[in-house]
Amino acid sequence: MKKVILALQLVLASSIAFAQKPSPEMLDPKNHALLLIDHEGQMAFATHSISTVELRNNVGLIAGATKIFNIPTVVTTVAEKSFAGPVFPEILEFYPNTATYIDRTTMNTWEDINAHKAISGKGKKKIVMAGLWTSVCVVGPALSAISEGYEVYIITDACGDVSKDAHDHSIARMIQAGAKPITSLQYLLELQRDWARQETYKPVNDLVVRFGGAYGIGVQYARDMLKH
Repeated sequence: MKKVILALQLVLASSIAFAQKPSPEMLDPKNHALLLIDHEGQMAFATHSISTVELRNNVGLIAGATKIFNIPTVVTTVAEKSFAGPVFPEILEFYPNTATYIDRTTMNTWEDINAHKAISGKGKKKIVMAGLWTSVCVVGPALSAISEGYEVYIITDACGDVSKDAHDHSIARMIQAGAKPITSLQYLLELQRDWARQETYKPVNDLVVRFGGAYGIGVQYARDMLKH
């Protein structure tokens, strides 16, 4: 009888331990790097798969998240001074040192030697990507990284293209190759994961109030009304 009870206790203990272990598919602050690709004015002007306001808010969410959780991040531009212009203000706010940006001529970031060194130098096997346009500047590095053995996650609502078809088909193509689609708010909340993590609780909610749309208004409302 004692052996049976002991066996049951071991099974229970192992099941509890297993239940507490998150999937290795999930993102956490230490297991990935973020690549922000060409969120520049010239690229945004022709983007029609998502509104510019929504796109900027989503980029603000993920750029802010990288600072809260100290995510290794690479910001790239393409022909910044001669064609595409500066990055979104939401990126500049969190990454004001433009000297750290990787400017390129190649449409595929992965084919630029400096960009490739910067990304691979982060030492992470998971790479999260977002950029403009989905069909060119995101597809290229996503497929290239996958072919080199990286796990690639695409923040789909922080990407955009000249048409919804162009964006949707590009996302489908990357998924078929093994990329994992996520959204900007999902990315932020997956990093937070537990509201008991007080050191990031307020910064995350402050970020949501600024860039989280209706969800942010809900947080603001709760803060003001529930205190009464």
